[in-house]
Amino acid sequence: MLSRYTTVYKGGEGEITVKKSRFIATVRPVKTEEEAVSFIAEMKKKHWDAAHNCSAYVIGENFQIQRMSDDGEPQGTAGKPMLDVLLGREIHDTAVVVTRYFGGTLLGTGGLVRAYSGAVKEGLDNSVIITKYKGYRLNITCDYTNLGKIQYIFAQKKIHTLDVSYEEHVRMAALIPEELLEQATAEVMEETNGQVKPEVGEKCYYTDTGGEVMLWEE
Repeated sequence: MLSRYTTVYKGGEGEITVKKSRFIATVRPVKTEEEAVSFIAEMKKKHWDAAHNCSAYVIGENFQIQRMSDDGEPQGTAGKPMLDVLLGREIHDTAVVVTRYFGGTLLGTGGLVRAYSGAVKEGLDNSVIITKYKGYRLNITCDYTNLGKIQYIFAQKKIHTLDVSYEEHVRMAALIPEELLEQATAEVMEETNGQVKPEVGEKCYYTDTGGEVMLWEE
């Protein structure tokens, strides 16, 4: 797992006009190549009357899958600049289709590259992009005497509490960023004189929106 992972949460659409040619970028999150191919086919069907429906997508933590298509534009003037924008922004698991309605004026190689990359940027700017961070669930069982000490440590480090159960003992599940795992568990044990031994649970990705924490499967 990467320590952080940027991707599109909600796709968007952006449009630019260059010398009367319309370039419409549609962005969508995808997890598999099948999803990306299906999305591209959907856009081609929707914009069947367009001159071109060029595409690019990247999938995987390490961008293992990278595909692009000029869809009839001169080679290297559409798909590659579109892909370069995704890679340049380090955006994972995302596909984009740029639909061109020809305006009657040839743009030249440089003009096409700028138009297609500019359309992708516009589409991304109108999408919801999030960063997922690597973390761990930390499970804690403690008595009520030590609860305040643990809550103080978590508050100081801005560690999110996911769930708390108040019974004979307090059972707590917390979300620990990877970089704080060792330090936080050590402090809990130190402040409770070894009475509380946190159990490290499964790895996960999470997004902190400032008011809500979302968990994602590995």
